[in-house]
Amino acid sequence: MSEQTYTEAWLEGPSTAFKFYTRTYAPKTAPRGVVVFIHGFIEHVGRYTWAHETWAARGFVVFTFDQRGFGRTSLVTPDGKGKSASVYGRTGDKEQIGDVEWALRHVKATHAGLPIFLMGHSMGGGIALSFVTRSSEPPSKELVSSLAGVIGSSPLLRLSDPPLGLVRWIGSRATALTPNLTIPAGVDPKWLTHDQAIVAENKVDPLIHQGASLRAVNDMLNRGETLLNEGYKNWPQPLPLLIIHGTEDHVTSSKASQAFIEKVQIADKKLSLYEGGYHELHNENNGVKEKFQDELITWAEAHLSSEQTAKL
Repeated sequence: MSEQTYTEAWLEGPSTAFKFYTRTYAPKTAPRGVVVFIHGFIEHVGRYTWAHETWAARGFVVFTFDQRGFGRTSLVTPDGKGKSASVYGRTGDKEQIGDVEWALRHVKATHAGLPIFLMGHSMGGGIALSFVTRSSEPPSKELVSSLAGVIGSSPLLRLSDPPLGLVRWIGSRATALTPNLTIPAGVDPKWLTHDQAIVAENKVDPLIHQGASLRAVNDMLNRGETLLNEGYKNWPQPLPLLIIHGTEDHVTSSKASQAFIEKVQIADKKLSLYEGGYHELHNENNGVKEKFQDELITWAEAHLSSEQTAKL
């Protein structure tokens, strides 16, 4: 059996009545930076073990957690002890933003003085981009200004095949009436990656639940539209931004990523498109995932302070 490369903990979230399943990957040498990672829709952090190990191998701590309503966090009651009545994503934008703020404050307290990067994939990418563009608190301006950079991996700004306007309108009205109603909301595994072994694993993963609440889905889609229509105007001027997307992503729109980064008026921004890449570049084969991870980490290294860079 291979050595476990991370530590697990159940930590109290923003409310003492709720606990999150968390993982921390730590380098074997003195860390040079921290990455707070936010996973995507209907998945969990256990699907990123290899990717997070590569960060740790190059000197970065990774702190990540299963979001409320997802993964292992969904399998327990708010006290963290018993089985939950529902495994589906009964959450929304307000809670998700608050949870990211909690995670960032946690790493600031446990890894004081280290540069902190906020990264999210898919739904998590949309959350990360939205987190720093809020016109009012939360999060606090002090917390946002302390970030060393933000990374969006295939961020959900718009679906590759978005629903018709009428369907979205009906969905928003239904959400107002029954926000916690669970609906089927799956992602076809065949569009995640070209690696068929990963596709097969996804189909039988017991921690992937093909459904979510109306509110979770509606807030997720609204978040992307808000970012594209007005949120981009609030991007903090000194905060570096990296977005990476596959051009053949059949889940989230790479064109929306292009539109967003073109609108953001900052000097330090980069869009990297992977020709032919599917949704999960961190799980692609034929050398793509290795190239993807190297680009991420090299970008973060370039945005370390001079003191941290000296440790390279």
